[in-house]
Amino acid sequence: MKKLLLLILLTLGLNAQAIYATFDVVANQKANIAFNASGVVEKIYVDIGSKVKKGDIVAKLDNNDTLALLESAKNAYQYAQKDLDRQYRVRNIIEEAKLDAYRNKFNNAKHQLSYQQILYDRTYLKAPFDGVVSDKRIEIGDVVSGMMLSTAFVIESHEDIVLQLKFDSKYWDSVKVGDTFQYKLDGSDQEHNGTISKLYPTVDAKTRMLKAEVKAKNIPIGCLGVGILG
Repeated sequence: MKKLLLLILLTLGLNAQAIYATFDVVANQKANIAFNASGVVEKIYVDIGSKVKKGDIVAKLDNNDTLALLESAKNAYQYAQKDLDRQYRVRNIIEEAKLDAYRNKFNNAKHQLSYQQILYDRTYLKAPFDGVVSDKRIEIGDVVSGMMLSTAFVIESHEDIVLQLKFDSKYWDSVKVGDTFQYKLDGSDQEHNGTISKLYPTVDAKTRMLKAEVKAKNIPIGCLGVGILG
């Protein structure tokens, strides 16, 4: 890393006062996703390295019981709706209290249907954004609990990545959003240019370093590098 930094300084012809930074390549978005329901894992549709789109189903629980309850709730809702429609057609000759009872029955059936639909939907685990599966922690047959959420997959944005910079905090007033960042990746002689998109407001108490971010593309997550700010 030190040799790479020295090479950049010589290549760019910068003086000793140049502000240099090291960086890690990280995903701009990262999520540990888990089932919000209890049950047995029935199917897994992805593996480590799989690319996913937002809303893609990555795994599902055995949901025969919740499906049966959902179908029952649908039938109850349909019957309650038909009963209410019949009462409306004769509302002029029945008591208002009787009509209210059918309204309540219909509303209860509607709420129960919505509730059972939510329970059924929770048996499917979906990707929260476009990305790649970086870790998989469940297998078919595993028992999961909605009361004790445990990570099933880790998903990271694949194309939406950032360079997470660290530089000496004594330059806190010299580095601004929009500043240029010239850098090289560890193990490569190719020079790249980026722009500071975010500055972190606090100094790390242990390292006395500040952090900043530069948006980038087509760089593997986990790479390291160094560069010059300004």
